[in-house]
Amino acid sequence: MSLYSIADAQLAFGHVALLDHADFSLEAGERVGLIGRNGAGKSSLLKIVAGLMQPDDGLVSRQQNLSTVYVPQEPEFAPDMTVFDAVAAGLDEARAALDEYDAVAHELAATPEGAAHDTLLARMNALQSRLDVTNAWNWRTRVATTLAQLSLDGDARVGALSGGMQKRVALARALVVDPDVLLLDEPTNHLDFDGIRWLEDLLVGARAGLFFITHDRAFLDRVATRIVELDRGNLLSYPGNFSAYQTRKAQQLEVERVENEKFDKLLAQEEVWIRKGVEARRTRSVGRIARLVQMRRERAERRNVQGNVKLDVGQGERSGKIVAELVDVTKRYGERTIVDRFSTTVMRGDKIGFVGPNGAGKTTLLKLILGEIAPDEGTVRVGTNLQVAYFDQMRAQLDQEKSLADTISPGSDWIEINGARKHVMSYLGDFLFAPERARSPVKSLSGGERNRLLLARLFARPANVLVLDEPTNDLDIPTLELLEELLGDYDGTVLLVSHDRAFLDNVVTSVIASEGGGRWREYVGGFTDWQTQHERATRLAEEAAAARAPSAPPRAAQAQEAAAGRAAQRAAKLSYKEQRELEALPEKIAALEAEQKAIGAQLEDGSIFAKDAREGARLTERYAAIDDELMAALERWEELEAKRK
Repeated sequence: MSLYSIADAQLAFGHVALLDHADFSLEAGERVGLIGRNGAGKSSLLKIVAGLMQPDDGLVSRQQNLSTVYVPQEPEFAPDMTVFDAVAAGLDEARAALDEYDAVAHELAATPEGAAHDTLLARMNALQSRLDVTNAWNWRTRVATTLAQLSLDGDARVGALSGGMQKRVALARALVVDPDVLLLDEPTNHLDFDGIRWLEDLLVGARAGLFFITHDRAFLDRVATRIVELDRGNLLSYPGNFSAYQTRKAQQLEVERVENEKFDKLLAQEEVWIRKGVEARRTRSVGRIARLVQMRRERAERRNVQGNVKLDVGQGERSGKIVAELVDVTKRYGERTIVDRFSTTVMRGDKIGFVGPNGAGKTTLLKLILGEIAPDEGTVRVGTNLQVAYFDQMRAQLDQEKSLADTISPGSDWIEINGARKHVMSYLGDFLFAPERARSPVKSLSGGERNRLLLARLFARPANVLVLDEPTNDLDIPTLELLEELLGDYDGTVLLVSHDRAFLDNVVTSVIASEGGGRWREYVGGFTDWQTQHERATRLAEEAAAARAPSAPPRAAQAQEAAAGRAAQRAAKLSYKEQRELEALPEKIAALEAEQKAIGAQLEDGSIFAKDAREGARLTERYAAIDDELMAALERWEELEAKRK
């Protein structure tokens, strides 16, 4: 039985149907990725599943006592709240029930036997059953365990954390509930590469059913076991990950195109027939006329595939051959070194990606290359005739009160792109903004629409150097793919900061990566190439360090043997049964780890859910149970080791 299902759902805002008789269900253990164009209604559907919204029509079914937790795209916390309190807020209902139980217990102790006493006793029994079911008695331990699992400091103030760490706190608040269904809206926003990999591992091993929105294609490939696309009001399901979806979607669109062409051709023939002369009118078929009326109605109601953004960069004059040259550049802020003796040469036409954890100094390095800040040591030589266009991830360049048209072309109805004049309404239409929205204020736009407007503003200005700081946030997948194609054909220089691994792979020709401690290094190729080269370099460095390490001197070896002998003598403190148990535990732990790894591989592949949803659910439960068995085995091993010593 499905955890949650909705049948024949309808939802509309104004004249646009976001859900048009749509069906959806979520099975236990499934990890479903929801994709679709910006504004298609993905967040609305997620809120319907969370119970925060209701559809205009449709049948909603959910399992009894189903626990559902929703993590919004931008979680909100009181800035002075501690991380412990923020995570514990997920258990507010359980804590309130525990407080009520204590109050009823005190009142019961002071109430003599009678009707009031019996009422209090019944209430206390009901609360006890509820607390048993929700495991609320040890809520502090649950919070502390979750904080440890997610590497969070419970005493830290939420307001002092980065966006990525705040997203981690929001996930901890959701996971501490141990929900049956976890709903995530853009979970990778504000996370760096390490954070995204950590989240992938966490979700692949989670017990809960997962329904999430993301435009990160690599994340979808790793986590999703099924893709659901919200397309023109319909929910279309595709088993497997994003790569499998792309293949099936292309086939489906081709079939749809052929069928529409046949329909339109037949409609055109019928329109010619109905307009024939008097002779034809005498022999008209009433049924044929009725069919024509029906075909006209179907054609009018057809919702065609939404057009894609039309991207075209205003090309500036060619820059000098060398865009920037850095020699032994160092930059510090206080005691912290952001860039330490870094040298590189950026040539015209280079497409460079900057990667590293949040706070590593990617934006500082960009400003050094562009000559916006001076280094503390070393030299920076900026090339000639640079025309820089800057995409700011914080959208600080957008005035919230200005209209869309004034943002693109202040004081004029025309803009010039590559020497050709274009009306601002037509240009906004290229970025999927309807003419009636051109006078709307920027503050009325969604996050994805604001990024589209920022791209429109960026590309309306002549430039030979594009600086893109997290341009992919909130953009839908078709726009991302078009932007990749545009940047691939762009003749100028591209400096790109992004945490979208697929986008980096498809755009950049080299990567400048943070190596920690202010050290930066340049690698040839995209993100995957950098990962491969970096891992190989790290492994070789570790092997070289091991080879240089001196072997243990003879006395040390003798001391180790003596210690082993003393340990063998102390082992006599264990009973025979305990000694056998201790010897068997390492093998048991290894077997559990191997079993969990094998199950994890099946769950990560996702095909098991397409073949047998019940088996997929069983494997998910077994994966979580192995965690408990491993913990118990490790605790027992530590207990026996302590006793042996």
